[in-house]
Amino acid sequence: MSMSKRQQAKVMRYAQYAVLAAALIAIVLMADWGEVRRAFFNIEVARNQFPDVITTALVNTLIYTAMGFSFGLGLGLVLALMRLSKVAPNRWLAIAYIELFRGLPALLVFIALGYGVPLAFSLNIDHYITVMLALGLVGAAYMAETIRAGIQAVPKGQMEAARSLGMSQGRAMISIVIPQAFRIVLPPLTNELILLTKDSSLVYLLGMTAAQYELAKFGRDALITNQSLTPILVAGLCYLVITIPLGQVVRRLEARTAKAR
Repeated sequence: MSMSKRQQAKVMRYAQYAVLAAALIAIVLMADWGEVRRAFFNIEVARNQFPDVITTALVNTLIYTAMGFSFGLGLGLVLALMRLSKVAPNRWLAIAYIELFRGLPALLVFIALGYGVPLAFSLNIDHYITVMLALGLVGAAYMAETIRAGIQAVPKGQMEAARSLGMSQGRAMISIVIPQAFRIVLPPLTNELILLTKDSSLVYLLGMTAAQYELAKFGRDALITNQSLTPILVAGLCYLVITIPLGQVVRRLEARTAKAR
């Protein structure tokens, strides 16, 4: 007797549960929990990471992210307006920039700004400025496209109404269109903030003092010192302290935007 589609779906669901349960049981029985605890959950090693992992690494990660995001947001807005400009060279420059930095790995941008530019031009660029530029230049390429889409999503009648009230096109764009566009693109911009938080781990490429460590560098050095993965776990939890609340903000903003629409 053949089963109905609903019965087949039910059998498949229970089969998946059974496979998952069998895998968990196998892991529990086969794992060396003493070794797992020593490698991942060494309480003494974890205790030694505090308070430096908070007062230095976490704070620096937040500073690097905030600097890169602020610079990238400003540059991204300029690029978005250039991308929408009626002046062809402005559009060409914006498109070239966006395609270049969206195509390049952030890793290469960090190396170029941290080592290539100082060597080529005999410059001594401050560490924090280098980080801000590297994160901001990459982030701006993505934020520019997000902001452009937001501006184009604002009804054209908003611009026409502002112009009919005597506003110039520039004033109407700044006062009417851009604020509405930012309300539309706030969720994807928050996602970009999360990505920049994780990209800040590339700062280790620049070389830094202990006072400039961010979470990934701090965890890596502590791993080597303690011969335990516990510091990486601590650093990962600190990243989650930043990214999980931001993810919740994104979901709430998306729900609010959908409700408003």
